[in-house]
Order: sequence, then C-alpha cells, then structure tokens
Amino acid sequence: MRRSLHPLTSTPHAADIARPGSVRRVSLVGIARASRRERLLRRLDEFNRAYPWSHNDHYRSWVLRSVPHGAHAVLDVGCGTGNLVRALASTVDSVRGIDSDEATVRLAEERLRDLDNVTVSCEDFATLSAAPSYDAITAVAVVHHLPLQETLAQMRAMLRPGGRVIIVGCYREETAADRVVSTAALLANPILGFLKRRDAAESRVAMSAPTTEPVLGLDEIRAIAADVLPGSTVRRKLFWRYGLVYRHPGQAAVRGEVDGLARRRPRG
Repeated sequence: MRRSLHPLTSTPHAADIARPGSVRRVSLVGIARASRRERLLRRLDEFNRAYPWSHNDHYRSWVLRSVPHGAHAVLDVGCGTGNLVRALASTVDSVRGIDSDEATVRLAEERLRDLDNVTVSCEDFATLSAAPSYDAITAVAVVHHLPLQETLAQMRAMLRPGGRVIIVGCYREETAADRVVSTAALLANPILGFLKRRDAAESRVAMSAPTTEPVLGLDEIRAIAADVLPGSTVRRKLFWRYGLVYRHPGQAAVRGEVDGLARRRPRG
C-alpha cells in the first residue's frame, strides 16, 4: 500500500488572520512557516511520485527470515501481483497466494506462470478452510482490509504445530511517537526512492493493487494480537508499517527448526 504524503500542519484560513474581535489571531510568521512546510511536503510528494518504491517489498527480506526453517507449505494472504510469492517459492516447497481482486490475480498469474510450486487464486480469506494446513501464513499490507480479530483467529487455526503467522501491517497514526516516526519516514522516503530508482517501473506494478486507509492504531492492534495470538510480538517499523510474528505452540512437524529467524539457502 502506498501511503500518500500529508501535511504536518494545515495552513490557516485567510479569514482567521485578523478577524475583528476574534480571540483567535494567527501571526504572519506562523502563516509563513506553515506555508513553507506545505511547499516542502508538496515537493516531497512530487519527488516520490517521480521515484516510487514499494514500502511493502522493502520488508520482503524480513518476512523471508521470519518463515520457520524447513517450512514446506506457505499461504500468502493478499498476494497482490506476486512479488512475495515468487520470493517464497525459492525457499519452500509450495506457496499458495490468494487475493480478492480479480485484475490483480490475473496479473500475478501471468507473472508467476514459470513457477511450478505456486498456485494463485481469487478468493476471500474468510472463505478458506480453517484446517491446519500451513507452516507459515504471510500477509503484507492486507489485514487492515479485514476484521483483525477474526482474521488472526483464522490464521492461527490454519497453522500446523510450530508454524508462524508473519504480518507486515499498516496502522493509523494516533500518538506523538507515531508522528515522530512518520516525520522520519517522510524525510527518508525520497532518499530511498532515489536509491531504488532503477526499480521504479516494477514498483508501479507492485503498487497497482487497491488500497485503503487503516482504522486501527498500534496500541489497539497490539491488544488484539495479545488476546488472539498469545506470545506474539508486534513491533513498529519505519515506513508506516508494523511487523507481527506469532509461533503456534507445539512441536513442529519438520526437523532441525531452531528458534529465531530462519537461516537457509534458496532452492536450486
């Protein structure tokens, strides 16, 4: 999901500048500062549009490291155009990608047709069987489209013993800490966009899926995760994202799995 830039403050309306008898008066200095901030943000937005890059793909390596060592079957929920599915397919035996947008699924099928261990289909996650079938379930920038509590509960039910839920999610800014991190992201965003400029065309494809704004703040997400997925971790990430990892209790069916992040060689 491409998060659009937004002003850190709004420009005062002209009627508020010097309204006779009004208690509220805005100094010309304050207006000038707000105007400069808005001009800067507009320029940043123009630069970001010229050099787009996928915030979701930025966290792909983190997702791959979080998949348990020796995992055989992985489900990618909201697979989009298939970038993560392709990466997962090089490290596990079987990857299933689902997405509810037909046009996006058709594009993913076309882009992934060279892989024989991948299936992609247009399906709603809520309609899938809750049988324990997967060693890992991944979801990148998708759970804010779904009812979080029910979605996490279903993901847990679909895991095999020792399996993991791995989520890169979006959250709504609510706190001062959110705004500080958001400001840092605004400043870092064009730098990475320039460094990744060779991937701009690919990023435009990856960012073509439908988007929506998140409605839950990070504190509420953490509370729901703690209730539905006891022992899960939720950590803030820089570019308007958080990372959630949950390991299903029980002995994993695969051998040689170690706690922590997976360390393995790509297939082939």
